[in-house]
Amino acid sequence: MQCMHNIAGRFRGLVALLAVAAWAGAPAISHAAPATDTLLEDERNTIEVFQRHGDSVVAISVTVRGNGVDPFEGIPEEMIPPWFRERWPEPEPRPRHGAGSGFVIDDDGHIVTNYHVVIGALREGTTDLRPEAEINVVFPGHEPLPARVVGANALYDLALLKLADPAAVPQEAGAVPLADSDELLVGQKAIAIGNPFGLRSTVTSGIVSGLGRDLPAVGQVAIPMIQTDAAINPGNSGGPLLNSRGEAIGVNAAIVPGLGRAGQRGFIGVGFAIPSNLLRESLDELLAGGLTDLTSRARLGVSVIGLGAYPADLRRSLGLPDRGVMIASVEPESPADQAGLRGATFQVRVGDQTLPAGGDVIMTLDGEDTHDPATLQRLVFARRAGDVVTLGVLREGERREVEVTLREVPRGRNP
Repeated sequence: MQCMHNIAGRFRGLVALLAVAAWAGAPAISHAAPATDTLLEDERNTIEVFQRHGDSVVAISVTVRGNGVDPFEGIPEEMIPPWFRERWPEPEPRPRHGAGSGFVIDDDGHIVTNYHVVIGALREGTTDLRPEAEINVVFPGHEPLPARVVGANALYDLALLKLADPAAVPQEAGAVPLADSDELLVGQKAIAIGNPFGLRSTVTSGIVSGLGRDLPAVGQVAIPMIQTDAAINPGNSGGPLLNSRGEAIGVNAAIVPGLGRAGQRGFIGVGFAIPSNLLRESLDELLAGGLTDLTSRARLGVSVIGLGAYPADLRRSLGLPDRGVMIASVEPESPADQAGLRGATFQVRVGDQTLPAGGDVIMTLDGEDTHDPATLQRLVFARRAGDVVTLGVLREGERREVEVTLREVPRGRNP
């Protein structure tokens, strides 16, 4: 088996964590179930969700035809007799494989998966297939179908696929509805459907173990990940994490891996999914096509720190609210600078930590609360260059509104 990360070495930090694996041609698993009158209510619920959406979850295989391995690579030419080199057969190209899962997201048959599942098949910085690569999608009980990448969002590790022949989407593969991930509660049921280790149409269940987990290895910006103990293994990447109503609460993306006897990564009870609301916010851009990443992202041009990092007594003495983000600095000539936003004017030492103070505090963006830096970042990155946003700002104890026209200011992970 070969991990997609070998194909996509340029996609940062994913080697140890991403749940991807080589796809194997395992036979389709029947969705038929026996009578449920003797089953527990929770069992019936899991069966119903799987029967409703199992046909909409696909296996995605990526193949990249590589160059042959030169057996003389690294050996000085003078050490190999010409007659020996001439008689040695030409090395045969060895294709590389990677795979994951995906699910139908709309009535037009678009399929959502992780960007890291397909990045190895794409030309750098685009969503165009490399000449030597192909992407195939397998619906349960059907033959592989060629697909292309419509759009991708490297920020949130999302990609949108469509079959080369859209009419080939099976009739039983309906759209999986999206839940409101902001309403999730720790402890509620979570169901994962995917293709771990090439075992198609595998369903596992557990609970939502945590919310707002920061996992820097996924995406290019901070993502408030959903943590679950529903078993997620290599090959589950891109599949849905569902609630008991059969709504997708997230897109399975990563695991903290344990190692088996053969050194193969496996699940140890800690998996992560990208919240469904980030997918919902990204859908229009994904449908529009092209690659969204930090180099083409509209930004404010500020560095910030969440007020949650300030001790309560310090917030009181500085007249700061409990929530919001302090602007630590403003990039010169950035949209924030041109709008007159102000960065910190002094620093406060608290124990071994130095905190900025005296800067504007961003409380809201277009009426939505900016509780912390991750929330502000998400709200900004949901906009496009040229959009005008209204920030609710607290300056020297006075609340005011500031309009900012976003534009591209590529730099780091700041909003």
